Amino acid sequence: MVTKEQLKALHSRREELYRCLNISNKKDAADTLEKNTQSENFWQEPKKAQAILKQLNSLKIWLNAYSVVANNIDELQVLLELKAEETEVESQLKTTITAIEDLEFKNMLSAKEDNLSAILTVTPGAGGTESQDWAEMIMRMYIMWGEKNNYKIKTLDLQKAEPVGIKSITLEFEGDFAFGYLKSENGVHRLVRISPFDSNAKRHTSFASVFVYPLADDSIEVIINPNDISWDTFRASGAGGQGVNKTESAVRLKHAPTGITIENSESRSQLENKEKAIQLLKSQLYELEIRKQQEEKERLNITKKKIEWGSQIRNYVLHPYKMVKDLRTNHESSNPEAVLDGEIIPFIKSYLMEFSQK
Repeated sequence: MVTKEQLKALHSRREELYRCLNISNKKDAADTLEKNTQSENFWQEPKKAQAILKQLNSLKIWLNAYSVVANNIDELQVLLELKAEETEVESQLKTTITAIEDLEFKNMLSAKEDNLSAILTVTPGAGGTESQDWAEMIMRMYIMWGEKNNYKIKTLDLQKAEPVGIKSITLEFEGDFAFGYLKSENGVHRLVRISPFDSNAKRHTSFASVFVYPLADDSIEVIINPNDISWDTFRASGAGGQGVNKTESAVRLKHAPTGITIENSESRSQLENKEKAIQLLKSQLYELEIRKQQEEKERLNITKKKIEWGSQIRNYVLHPYKMVKDLRTNHESSNPEAVLDGEIIPFIKSYLMEFSQK
């Protein structure tokens, strides 16, 4: 049975969330923006109106999440006062604790870019077929994670490899806090297994690189000099037959000052692919600026690793034992099959708890 001390502790956690999330200020700001949306002239400046609606929606995400916590605690207290059945009370307690923990966890995602959608690129390391197959396994892991967490996933560019696997893939995860969650996945992922491609059944080690950056939206201004950009066009790969793209709709953008290269073949329209490539370039330039700021902060903390090819972050061992271990946080799982099926939230949480910039 739930004790008075447990209920008191839950109320204390709610009060702490109310303070640290500035719920009172968020509610006042949301009320003001709500009144603005009711103005007759609200849509006279569409871009400004969209920015206001986005800001309002962001505030409501926090207010609604806090409301869920408060309502669950109130419901638990009512059940206790009515001396409800113990199973019902225990069920409500579990629901309440989950809501509190979810909100406390989300509170770690406080950087302004955390609530943006995310772009994730997977590239195999050296090793040919082995690494190409591993890159495809990593791709599948993130797609399954996105589907389980209700993100809308788009394939912006896919380069298939022969005989199996991928040369690279760029995915877009559209939804609240996609970047905040996925930023923990930046780095090199290492696989140890008995190779299915080796007739001698020897153990192989493969690497794949994951790069994640926030998808810049209209609220983020990034100025790009058109003279710094060059374009190539090519045919997008297809499934064959009627699915083959017979026009050069795929595009390759090169940004001279940074050396950034972006390929996009999402659409059959070259113009749409160019527009998306520009958005992705803005997003990467935005990420570079974020990284500069992070590295400036991290100069005082030598335990944190920079996001670059050399920073191996996680081992996935399938043989001679089964283990997935994050080298930054030491969080581990003895069920690599579940992890590769998209169950990566425990790794994300452990990373944010240790490295969240508060």
